[in-house]
Amino acid sequence: MKERLAFYWGRIKAGRLKDFIAQTKWIYSYARHYWLQMIFYTVLGMTGTVVSLLSSLVSRDLVDIITGHETGLVVQTFCMMIGLNIGNTIVSMISNYASEWISMKVDAEIKSEIFEKILVTDWESLTNYHTGDLLTRWSSDASQISSGVLSFIPNAIIYAFRFISAFAMVIYYDWTFAVFAFLGMPVSLLLSRKLMRRMVNNNKRSAAMGAKMSGFNQEAFSNIQTIKAFGLISMYVQHLKDLQKEYIEMKLDFQRMSVWTSLLLTTVGLLVSYASYGWGIYRVWSGAISYGTMTMFLSLSGTLTGALSNLTSLVPSAITLTTSAGRLMDIVEMPREDYSNAPEVQDFMARNRNDGIALYAEHIRYAYQNGTQVFEDATFYARPHEIVALVGPSGEGKTTMLRLVLALMPVQEGSLTLAGGSNLPQGILDFTGMDNAEMPDSPDIMVQSREGSPADVIPMSPAARMLFSYVPQGNTMFSGTIAGNMRNVKEDATDEEIIEALKLACAWDFVEKLPDGINSEIKERGGGFSEGQAQRLSIARALLRKSPILLLDEATSALDVATERRLLRNIMSDEYPRTCIVTTHRPTVLTICDRVYAIRNRKCEVQDEEAVERMIKDF
Repeated sequence: MKERLAFYWGRIKAGRLKDFIAQTKWIYSYARHYWLQMIFYTVLGMTGTVVSLLSSLVSRDLVDIITGHETGLVVQTFCMMIGLNIGNTIVSMISNYASEWISMKVDAEIKSEIFEKILVTDWESLTNYHTGDLLTRWSSDASQISSGVLSFIPNAIIYAFRFISAFAMVIYYDWTFAVFAFLGMPVSLLLSRKLMRRMVNNNKRSAAMGAKMSGFNQEAFSNIQTIKAFGLISMYVQHLKDLQKEYIEMKLDFQRMSVWTSLLLTTVGLLVSYASYGWGIYRVWSGAISYGTMTMFLSLSGTLTGALSNLTSLVPSAITLTTSAGRLMDIVEMPREDYSNAPEVQDFMARNRNDGIALYAEHIRYAYQNGTQVFEDATFYARPHEIVALVGPSGEGKTTMLRLVLALMPVQEGSLTLAGGSNLPQGILDFTGMDNAEMPDSPDIMVQSREGSPADVIPMSPAARMLFSYVPQGNTMFSGTIAGNMRNVKEDATDEEIIEALKLACAWDFVEKLPDGINSEIKERGGGFSEGQAQRLSIARALLRKSPILLLDEATSALDVATERRLLRNIMSDEYPRTCIVTTHRPTVLTICDRVYAIRNRKCEVQDEEAVERMIKDF
C-alpha cells in the first residue's frame, strides 16, 4: 500500500495530475458553448433508457400472462410491448441522427476556431512543428475533442442514470439479484485500470506515429518530381513500408492487450449471467418470483453490466480526450500575434493612399530562437516610387529581413516604422534611440519632414501587413484559374484590372496566348507553367492588390535578365505610389534601383555607384 501511494505521489509531482486538470479545463472552455446540444442529447438518451426499462416491465407482464393463461390480456400487453419497442427504435434513430448532426456541427466549429488560432500564432514558433504534425493535430485531435465535447459528459449522465434506474428496479422487486450484478465489478475495475495505463502510453505513441506518417506522406506527394528525378522511388516505398510496419506493430501490441482484457471480461460476464440464470431458476422453483420477474431480472442484469462497462470505458475515453487536448494546447497556446491596432492601420492607410508609404528600419537587432545572431545594427529605408535592393550571399539574412519587415518575427531591438505624407524625409527618422518596447502604440507619432511639416508615422505590427504585398521565394500559386488566383487578393477585381496587372508583371504576353486566357487552369503548386511564368503570375497577383509596399524575395530569380529589368521598370513607371523592396542574388539589375544595401557583417550597408558597378563586374 505504501509503495502504491508513493507511486501516485510521484506521478502527481511529475505534473501528470496538473496537466490532466489543465487539459480538462481547456476542453471545458469549448464544452460550455454547446450546453444546449448536450442537454438535448442527454434527454434523448435518458428517454431511451426509460422506454427500455418500461419494455422490461411489459415483457415481464407478458410472460406472466402467458404462463398464467390470462388470455384476455395477451393481445393488449403484446401490442403495448410492440409499441414500446417501436418507440425505443424511433428514439434511438432520432438520438443517432441528432448525435451525428451535432457532432458534425461542433467538429466544424471547433476546427474552424482552431484553424484561425493556428493562423494567428507566432510564425517562428509554428516553424518548430512539421506541416504533417500540424495537419494531424488539426484534423485528428480536433475531431477527438469535438466528439468528446458532445459525448463524454452526456454519456456519463446517461450511463449513470441507466445504471441507477435499473439497479433501483432490481432492489424494488428482489434485492438478491443485485448481488450478481456486482460480481464482475472488481475484475472490470482492475482490468480497466491496467488498460488505462497502457492506453495513455499508446495514445501518445499513436499520435506521434500518426504525425510522422502524415509528414512523410505530405512531403513525398509534394516532391514527387524530385523523387522521380533522383530515382528514389524504391527508397521511399521501402521507407513507407517501414513506417507502416512500425505503426502496425504498435497497434497490434495494444490490440493484444485489448483482446486478452476483452476475453477475460467476457468470461466474467458469462459467469455472472449463468449465475443469474441459476439463481433465477431457483427463485422461480421456490415460488419467490414469477417467470416474468425472472425474465425481467435477467434483462436488467444485462443492463446493469452494460451500463457499468460503459461507465468504465469512459475512463480510457477521458485519457484519449485529454491527450488530444494537450497536443492542441501545445499549438493554440503559443504566443499570438496582436492585431488590436487594425483600425489605426486602416485609418493610416486611408490618409496616405494617394502619397504612398515609406518604410524605415533603424538599428535592427535580431537572433533566432536557437541563438544564431542575424542582425546587430541593420539600418535602411525605402520610399514611394523607389526600388530598393537588398543583396548579399545566401544565408546572410535577406529573407529574414523581409520577415522582420512583415512582423512575422519580432524585432528584438531597434525599430521598424511606416511613414506617410507627401514630404517624407530622405533619411532615417529620428526616434532618439527608442527601441520597440519604448515605441508608442499610437499612430499619432509625428516627426518633422523635409519642409518642417509633420509626417504621419506608425510602428510596424502584424495588423500593418494589410499595407504590404509579398512575393516569397518558390512557387506560391494555388490550384484553380489564373483569374481565381488573382482575385484571392482582390475579390472584386475586374478582368481589365487583372489584365493590367499581368501586363505590368510581363505575364500577359503568354497568358493571352492560352486558349482560355485568364480563365486557364493552374495545377497544384503552379503546375502547367514554367517557374519563370509562375513567378510573373505571383508578381502580377501582388501588383493587383495595389498595396503601398511591395516585397519581392528572389521573386525574379527564374526570369532572364531582360525580362527582369523590364518588369522592374514597369513597376517604377507605374503611377501608383508604390514602395518596392527586392532581394536578389543577381546584381545585373542593380543599376535601375534607387539604392542598394549589402547585407554583410549583420548590418545593412548602403552601396555607392562604384560598389554597385564592382558587384556587376564581379558577377
